[in-house]
Amino acid sequence: MGVRALLSKPFAAYVHRKNQSWIENPAEAQQAVFKEIINKAQGTKFGRDHGFGSIKTHADYVQAVPVRDYEALLPYFNQVKEGGQDVLWPGKPLYLAKTSGTTSGTKYIPISSDSISNHIYGARDALLAYVYETGRSAFLDGKMIFLSGSPELEEVGGIKTGRLSGIANHHVPGYLRTNQLPSYRTNCIEDWESKLDQIIEETIDQNMTLISGIPPWVQMYFDKLIRQTGKQVKDIFPNFGLFVYGGVNFEPYRKKLFESIGRQVDSVETFPASEGFFAYQNSQTDPGLLLLLNSGIFYEFIPAEEYFNENPTRLTIDQVETGVNYALVISSNAGLWSYSIGDTVKFVSTKPYKLIVSGRIKHFISAFGEHVIGEEVEKAMKLAMQKFKEVELIEFTVAPFVSQDQGQSYHEWLVEFSQKPHSPDAFAEELDKQLRQLNSYYDDLIAGNILQKLKLTSLPKGAFQKYMKSQGKLGGQNKVPRLSNDRKLADGLLEVSKEA
Repeated sequence: MGVRALLSKPFAAYVHRKNQSWIENPAEAQQAVFKEIINKAQGTKFGRDHGFGSIKTHADYVQAVPVRDYEALLPYFNQVKEGGQDVLWPGKPLYLAKTSGTTSGTKYIPISSDSISNHIYGARDALLAYVYETGRSAFLDGKMIFLSGSPELEEVGGIKTGRLSGIANHHVPGYLRTNQLPSYRTNCIEDWESKLDQIIEETIDQNMTLISGIPPWVQMYFDKLIRQTGKQVKDIFPNFGLFVYGGVNFEPYRKKLFESIGRQVDSVETFPASEGFFAYQNSQTDPGLLLLLNSGIFYEFIPAEEYFNENPTRLTIDQVETGVNYALVISSNAGLWSYSIGDTVKFVSTKPYKLIVSGRIKHFISAFGEHVIGEEVEKAMKLAMQKFKEVELIEFTVAPFVSQDQGQSYHEWLVEFSQKPHSPDAFAEELDKQLRQLNSYYDDLIAGNILQKLKLTSLPKGAFQKYMKSQGKLGGQNKVPRLSNDRKLADGLLEVSKEA
């Protein structure tokens, strides 16, 4: 056992003991964060505009600060981008994390000198929790790959700016940097396909022990490795033992990814975003993600069905219940205030507080009043695949088709299979059955002949990659929306499929 692996065990035990204080006192930990960030931001432009000096309680805060998304906070973000001081948080941000927006185009999320530790220590503690629970630390002595965006940074308003994964790359601890792949030069390649070729060249003969990334892009890496060598991943990297992922629900990708590996390996799910590192899986026997309650982020939770109300209920950590979909709202030491990150979560435990990411608040289909959400289509796909065991999935998305003829509208599931069902019609029937059981509104629309049963459209291999490339979103931290309330993505996929 190497020095890193050996020393990690007592360090993991120390971090575990330290974390117990806030895990066992969650409400107190959140109240401490709330007081600290409100007090520190009193003198900022945002703090003055919203009367932070007189805020003493969460109720005061709810009255003073409405829930907003990026577009609603854009005047403040623009001042930060223009080099303004003390706008959302004291001083200027350490970084701006550049990420894809929806209506606003590119978003620039501030990361302060106070908040950078949340990103770094969150990722670190996820690995240490794994070491503490399992006693397995040998992966720290091998080579580790983090499939990420370019670490090259530009300057915007005098602030270093780039993708979050690229920013994080600059903060990899020195004791791990010698183990890290790919090289800095390769990581700076912007074109994903060219970058992937270089990554394979640098890693194919290395002792890879940990692989991390968003599952569909890791799958691309595995597919190229297998094509190049004719071997499964377990035979290329016999000591590969830990897969770390986040950003999307793993279930649709699990079967194909582990078949590519050729055996089971341990996995750790994380919940990172440009706005913060929120949670990680701290047990191999429990898929729930431990919510980080003492790392500079104050959380509010809005019942999903109230999100679009004028004055939705805003709950604190001690008020949430298990099994309820909540829109996640954060205030943080990066200068984000009652900021809706767009994700929905569902608690699976309150002792300790553990959650799953259930979808996106704006990613839904309700063209006919059914309000189908991401969690429901992913679960329907998972259950259908359990019945049709031959099916292997690459990617899928769901969109409405609204016809002018009564009874002719439907949901279209656009699916790229690596192994198609023997009977596509039977598979579509099972998908529809499962979704009807999961969403009563959808069931009523089918039963009432307002909607046809879903239509399954099988796309040629490479369709999603081709579409994402056409949008400049191939690789890195980019994700395919699981569902949408319009036809933009669906029509784009059908168009590139015609060209295949």
